[in-house]
Formats: sequence, C-alpha cells, structure tokens
Amino acid sequence: MKTYSTRAGDSFDLIAFQQLGSCNYVEELLNANRNHIETFIFKAGVELTLPDVETTQKVTKLPPWKR
Repeated sequence: MKTYSTRAGDSFDLIAFQQLGSCNYVEELLNANRNHIETFIFKAGVELTLPDVETTQKVTKLPPWKR
C-alpha cells in the first residue's frame, strides 16, 4: 500500500478520483483510513493510506464539477 499526504481542501472523493482513478474507490479509501472517517475536508499534511486497487489510468484532469 502507498501513502498520500493531503493538501488543504482535499476530500475523500477528490483523493479517490485523483490518486486511484475513480470516485468509485471512496469506500476502499475510507476503510483504509478508519481513523479519519469523520473528516470531510482535510488540512494539509495528513498521511493517508491508499488501498491497492485496480487502476486503469491516473486522471490528471478534473471533471467540470471539481474545477
């Protein structure tokens, strides 16, 4: 498993989208970081565990609703 250091304003859905390739991995991300399950918006520097998932391709461009 890899780790990810959050940036101010990150959320679980955004991290799943950017780091794992899909918002569909939010549940796996939450399960890997149960100690932060009640966090909605992260401050900078929080270390999260990224679960091992089948990623198709890392997304570099945000969808219009996340810009």
